[in-house]
Amino acid sequence: MAIELDQLLKMSGDELMAIVARGAPLDLDALADTSYTGIDLSMPAWFHKLMWKSFRKTFHRDPASGRIRGWNVKVEQVGWDSPPPAKVDGKGKALTFGHYEVRAAAGLKFPGGWTGGHYLDYRFAGNHALDFPANCGYCPLVAVNSGRSDLLLGWEIFNVAGIQVPLRDFWLLKREGPLRAEDVLPRPNGTSADPLLPR
Repeated sequence: MAIELDQLLKMSGDELMAIVARGAPLDLDALADTSYTGIDLSMPAWFHKLMWKSFRKTFHRDPASGRIRGWNVKVEQVGWDSPPPAKVDGKGKALTFGHYEVRAAAGLKFPGGWTGGHYLDYRFAGNHALDFPANCGYCPLVAVNSGRSDLLLGWEIFNVAGIQVPLRDFWLLKREGPLRAEDVLPRPNGTSADPLLPR
């Protein structure tokens, strides 16, 4: 039986970890050039009130490298029944941070012996040094239901100089729809994908 959004919102950390452990690999073709509303499932209520609970993640197939990369977008805290509007600066530009690449997890070591299909690697996505700790992200991402791409579940891990720091923090991604061409951003440092790392 499929797991739905309302069920995920009520799950404990142990239940969410179990989904990450058995979660299905991502369908990269279905993921390419889409956007998702993100919902934090683990931080305390005071954090959600002072900072944020929802956000946006994007996924864009880079024509230069063929890799899928993306970035986080700050959004207005108005819920997730429909895609929330982006927060913008004084010039009307969306506030973004934390770029990442979707990478294959096969052959890599993760905390707890996780052996899923894909993870988000923030370390080589062109982030500036001041975008810390986002530029250390090393986050497993799975499909909640096999064969579907509408709900994804992520686990927050940081990789600092090869030392992995797993957090008891999980976040849900709810598919919004296609990523608009005008919303596609370049890598922050203007470089192409790192040629030294495999896809």
